[in-house]
Amino acid sequence: MAPFPSPTAVYHDTTYPALSPSRPELSAEGKTVLITGGGTGIGAETARYFAEAGASRIALLGRREQPLLDTKASINAKFPNVNVFTASTDITKKHQVEDAFAKFVGKGKLNVLVSNAAVNGPIEKVDDVDIDEFLAGIVVNVGGALNIAQAFLRHAAPDAVVIDVNSSVAHENFGGVCPSYGVSKLGVFRVWHDVGSVHPNLFVFHVQPGVVDTDMNKAVGGVKAIGFEDHVSLPASFHVWLASPEARFLKGKFLWSNWDVDELKSRAEELEGSQQLSLNLVGWPFGGEYKFTGTLEPQR
Repeated sequence: MAPFPSPTAVYHDTTYPALSPSRPELSAEGKTVLITGGGTGIGAETARYFAEAGASRIALLGRREQPLLDTKASINAKFPNVNVFTASTDITKKHQVEDAFAKFVGKGKLNVLVSNAAVNGPIEKVDDVDIDEFLAGIVVNVGGALNIAQAFLRHAAPDAVVIDVNSSVAHENFGGVCPSYGVSKLGVFRVWHDVGSVHPNLFVFHVQPGVVDTDMNKAVGGVKAIGFEDHVSLPASFHVWLASPEARFLKGKFLWSNWDVDELKSRAEELEGSQQLSLNLVGWPFGGEYKFTGTLEPQR
């Protein structure tokens, strides 16, 4: 039985054939891919899967240099023809972000962005959490996402893909644990959702990557405390699938990597353009977005 409710009958905890990077339909041949938080965990495994899918150039951004170099070495040991770029980058430092993007992309264009870097923030509930620590987590996650988004938009290919590695805490309540993380992840969703709204040519996806045994997960109790675990290959391969034409019908959706993509594809006509799998006000009978044709003026 699936540990969470699911819109698909099949609920995965590891990768499976439909997500295989060796499938021609998922080929990333010739693409440039940039991954924040790319030195360890989900980011690093995502890079390895994009390398296997044929990406020609992959950028790994993260605060610590050595994990980036270790991931680069692991990729090039298996895929020596992949150009792997690394940059020690604090996503809250705008100049570092801009410099990393410019050095990697150069005069070309970025095809895929995996916005994965984040911090947990304090774990205490709102009753006891320190306000400065609470706000610091929001600054890193939301401010960092904004820096990444602005740099991305300056270098994005016309039909580029954005994968916002988000969290189920943006739409689900887990007893008030890690409130700063929950608030910030909802804010990060809004940042990337707005990017997709303003630039409808882009393909923006929001992803709950699963319960993976990463350093961040361990810091809040780990998979042992939760009682189940998803293998890191699942979100990594799911991200490669999202970057392929097969996933275009899910543009703008909030998705869990656990959901079966064959079942989702069988519902493509139903899901595309609908409000299903979106974050909205439940019961509000409105199915689109407001478009302002004039200039918004402050009220006096």
